[in-house]
Amino acid sequence: MQPPASSKTAPPARHLVLVTHEFFPHRGGIAVYAAEMARAAQELGYAVEVWAPALPEGVPDQPWPFPVRRLPLAGDHSLLSQWRMVRQLLAQRHRLREATLYIPEPGPLLAMLLLQYFDTLRPAQLILTFHGSEIQRLASRWPLRWSTTHLLHKASRVSVVSTFAHDLLQQHFPLAANKVVITPGALRTDLTLGAPAPGAKPAGKTIILTVARLNPRKGQLKVIAALNALPAAQRASLEYWLVGAHSKENYAATLATAATAAGFPVKFLGDIPDDKLGAIYAQADIFAMTCMPHKQSVEGFGLVYLEAGAHGLPVVAHAIGGVPEAVVHEETGLLVAPGDQAALTAAFTRLLGDPVLRRRLGEAGRVRASRRTWRDSAQSLFGQPAPPRSLPP
Repeated sequence: MQPPASSKTAPPARHLVLVTHEFFPHRGGIAVYAAEMARAAQELGYAVEVWAPALPEGVPDQPWPFPVRRLPLAGDHSLLSQWRMVRQLLAQRHRLREATLYIPEPGPLLAMLLLQYFDTLRPAQLILTFHGSEIQRLASRWPLRWSTTHLLHKASRVSVVSTFAHDLLQQHFPLAANKVVITPGALRTDLTLGAPAPGAKPAGKTIILTVARLNPRKGQLKVIAALNALPAAQRASLEYWLVGAHSKENYAATLATAATAAGFPVKFLGDIPDDKLGAIYAQADIFAMTCMPHKQSVEGFGLVYLEAGAHGLPVVAHAIGGVPEAVVHEETGLLVAPGDQAALTAAFTRLLGDPVLRRRLGEAGRVRASRRTWRDSAQSLFGQPAPPRSLPP
């Protein structure tokens, strides 16, 4: 873990306003990252306030250790959501002058690319976090690249979630190099290690599990193809379980077709709530998520790999993006090159035929996952807060 960046800049203002488009009840790595960094900053002594999209009708909020301001926007990257975010930030500009404004994800960052040219929005400090894919998108067109360069110049501190994302940011936006710290994720605070319900796991079956959106970037189709290339005897001893909601693309239909033709059972379990996931992990023997590049999107780290490790599961994954920082090859799992289907099948062959190897990799994953803390990442990014000051009414 890198030392706090406080040696480079003044300590952030004690009042920290975290603005995010991804927050409960939205699920996914970025939503977890935003919530946990807010929680960790609060523990460090910051007066944290989170601004997040409005709750869907009928969905109650969770209890939080900090106030959550629900904004009238959908939480997507549409122009309408960006415009509504701009209006909210401008409406609170006087309060933000005494606060650290923290943007931990791409949604509000897009609004800030426009707002930075309005002299009326001048937070005490601006802190940004990049996850990976947005760096490629922002660098892909010169207007976005030019505007992002200006925003990075105004930022007091910048963080990335992996060495991969750090290298990507430095490649496209080298001026940010002296402001950057690496702030990887850790396990969810509310993670529960469940036990399988009696009789829930099919007798004599080895369960391979993927927990991810049904999206081409997550690579579920590659897993089905690799498992289908196994010898018939091994296929007969396994089941493949998929947990996750459908994406907007037609990928779910493609997966369903592949599942029907597979020589082993493929079960779609749907979008299971976090508090029920522990029981699913407890029934699994191997975790697999073979991420692929897709529409300028790449896995910057992958918190779900840590979650699988915490449940003692060996991991099979592609060596792409920041995944090798979440999964250590031959230590907590097996990594193969994207597109090498023969190597992917061979990785499953090894794990299916070697329970001792599965246990060794799984236990190492459990130990490694437990060593990471959100407090370390928050300390690296924010340091200790400045002395208390009151926000204007």
